[in-house]
Amino acid sequence: MLWFKAFHIVFVVTWFAGLFYLPRLFVYHATATDAVSNERFKVMERRLFVMMTIGAVLSIVFGVSMLVLAPALLSFGWLHAKLTLVAILIGYHLWCYRLMLDFRADRNRHSERWLRGFNEAPGLLLIGIVLLVVLKPF
Repeated sequence: MLWFKAFHIVFVVTWFAGLFYLPRLFVYHATATDAVSNERFKVMERRLFVMMTIGAVLSIVFGVSMLVLAPALLSFGWLHAKLTLVAILIGYHLWCYRLMLDFRADRNRHSERWLRGFNEAPGLLLIGIVLLVVLKPF
């Protein structure tokens, strides 16, 4: 079980690294005015999205593996709350994909300011998830 937990944490860190940086790339991309920078951001965003998706999938695989090994964990309210936040995080991940496709097609509809606000969501989710896992309040 500890091996699964260790790898779960490693891949959660990988996933969050991408979730913190990709929206920041979107902020920079939104302000890019030349074709070279625009194309460079498209490549960077695509590569980062692949890496963070690998982190997401593997963190989910190892998380589910722990639940298979210890299904009694599902009886705890804190885990249900954590899984709800993880579901929101998956939705955010998919929203990042949609934004990346919009940038790739040169049809970004969001301002730099909106993208800066969007960039804050994973940090709030991370705080909630860590507090739930450490404090186990329910």
